[in-house]
Amino acid sequence: MRLSPELLELAYRQGAFPMADESGKVRFYRCDPRAVLEFGDLHVSKSLARVLRKGVYEVRVDEDFEAVIRGCADRPETWIGEEIIEGFLGLYERGLAHSVEAYREGELVGGLYGVALGGAFMGESMFSRMPDASKVCLVHLVERLEERGYVLLDCQIQNDHLARMGATEIPEAEYMRRLEEALGLRRSFV
Repeated sequence: MRLSPELLELAYRQGAFPMADESGKVRFYRCDPRAVLEFGDLHVSKSLARVLRKGVYEVRVDEDFEAVIRGCADRPETWIGEEIIEGFLGLYERGLAHSVEAYREGELVGGLYGVALGGAFMGESMFSRMPDASKVCLVHLVERLEERGYVLLDCQIQNDHLARMGATEIPEAEYMRRLEEALGLRRSFV
């Protein structure tokens, strides 16, 4: 079965997200607990605040989605294979997937991507080729979502990096309730 944009959208609406296993086969997952980042809980360290103040990186949105997803896939072990890349490019073409990108002297040095449905943004992955580049993108993402009235930033599976940035875990039942509420909203990412 092809990983179509329609299948991806349906999965996200039901609280599932895709990942390729060790063999490269794409499977859909839900997790309990679920990691989320409440906008007011975003933690910006003093060093990151300096980077933001100095404007070390130029931040753009949706300028080179494909380069961002390929940057996220460019690591020794990755769950982002060509099938996932193609599926998300289809979501991007439909206006449902978005990227936040960090540039330094015109070169893409970090970014993140995810899916926006209603008032929810499901963060998928991020990468950084220079210090704090992906963190700068996350700060800009949170600001954008908050300004545009989004109510849910899904981080899926908690990790140390997300925890340091302020992500917490909630029970899956609460996540599904909040997702349903968020999907009922009309918000625009761009």
